[in-house]
Amino acid sequence: MILVFDVGNTETTVGLFDGSRLHARWGLTTHETRTDDEVGLMLRALLDSVDVPCGAVAGVAIGSVVPAMTPTLTAACARCFSLTPLIVDARSPLPIRLDVEEPLTVGADRLINTLAASRMYGRDTIVVDLGTATTYDCITADGVFLGGIIAPGIRTSADTLYRRTSKLPATELKAPAALIGRRTEECIKSGVIYGAAESINGLVRRLKEEWPGSEVPLVVATGGLAVVLRPHCESFDMVEPELTLHGLRLAYALLAEPAA
Repeated sequence: MILVFDVGNTETTVGLFDGSRLHARWGLTTHETRTDDEVGLMLRALLDSVDVPCGAVAGVAIGSVVPAMTPTLTAACARCFSLTPLIVDARSPLPIRLDVEEPLTVGADRLINTLAASRMYGRDTIVVDLGTATTYDCITADGVFLGGIIAPGIRTSADTLYRRTSKLPATELKAPAALIGRRTEECIKSGVIYGAAESINGLVRRLKEEWPGSEVPLVVATGGLAVVLRPHCESFDMVEPELTLHGLRLAYALLAEPAA
């Protein structure tokens, strides 16, 4: 089994793969102050929850946009599994090309999404990743990352609204029954969810208009809020919430397994 970590600014998603099948998935809050002992205890508890012994983990891959977390995870994995994790970043010799001005600044999640989309779909793709930021990754069928867009994340925007308006309550990120809210909470939900949906649809439309070549790109949504936005974003062709985890699995297979 292979354990993979998608470390985001807000949440760390952990996936346990049995071959190509995602056996288990967990979401943890990203805390840079955790020690490797604390992380190790959490990993053991997660594996225990699905009756998988630590000895069953044959490999580990980490993709992180929080550099301070990488040494902690590396030490915890060495302690738990006696393994050195594969670190996937812009320096990794993946079969993709970063056709941007500063390739070393591309986040690990975006290059991992590039690998996943090119291998899983085999066609030009726009990946809309709904995390702390909402990113739009423009990817060709042969694995070229063309660049894209980085916008404020939905939850990030909502949190800013709550903090800066003393009388507006924090509310669940869920679409209301009607667009015209009759209570303050419903008004907030409409603004956050439908505002995000219209922004996504508009930016995807503009990306398609600027797309190089004649092929219309596939639009794939991923990330924690992709399922919430799916009914309201007609621009989505499909939703794959765990695209980045699958990309980490593919990266491990390409970079670590041949050397084993």
